[in-house]
Amino acid sequence: MSDRDVSAEGGARELGGLAFVRPRDIERRSFEIIGEELGDRVLDPEDAPVIKRVIHTTADLDYADSLSFSPHATSRGAEALRRGCDVVTDTTMAMAGINKRVLARFGGRVLNFIGDEDVAARARELGLTRSAVAMDKAAALGRPLVLCVGNAPTALVRICELLDSGELVRPALVVGVPVGFVNVVESKELLLAHDVDRIVARGRKGGSNVAAAIVNALLYVASGDERE
Repeated sequence: MSDRDVSAEGGARELGGLAFVRPRDIERRSFEIIGEELGDRVLDPEDAPVIKRVIHTTADLDYADSLSFSPHATSRGAEALRRGCDVVTDTTMAMAGINKRVLARFGGRVLNFIGDEDVAARARELGLTRSAVAMDKAAALGRPLVLCVGNAPTALVRICELLDSGELVRPALVVGVPVGFVNVVESKELLLAHDVDRIVARGRKGGSNVAAAIVNALLYVASGDERE
């Protein structure tokens, strides 16, 4: 059958030689496949929506083992977002991936300071990355935030330094999932040593897409629709 849309008669559907799946069914079927491939693995019911959404985003089942949650991080993070807590990201890519419509429904915003002129100037002055200095600007807001780090381990290290110095109001949640090879594992382990609500992807894997997926999962839990 040729690549074509559905016929008026509603016959068999194919797209490029593949079985056609309705757009609204793709995500549902994806989650069914994830459940099948997880097999007998038992996930913590509270954290399962986050784990499954990250797997859905990455097609990587390793996250069932590598995602680490502080006690009740999922429920506390969802509740913070439900109360209108703002989210600060380390990259514009993570910012772009977060469902702002659902967040705005609760009164929250996604903030990113990496492109701000004062952040860039301060980063040059101190010889630091803009992602690290952006966390200083977040701390200066003086209120609980969801801090979402998907790319820069320097941002995660800076969060830990600000926690140690008392310059950072205790975050509502820290999402620590930077990706890469240099100081990535170490920055995550540093966060894990802190008494703060956090969700961390141990090891080298992560990324802005993973960070956004975690926040979106929390938003869907907060809204009562895990796959909105």
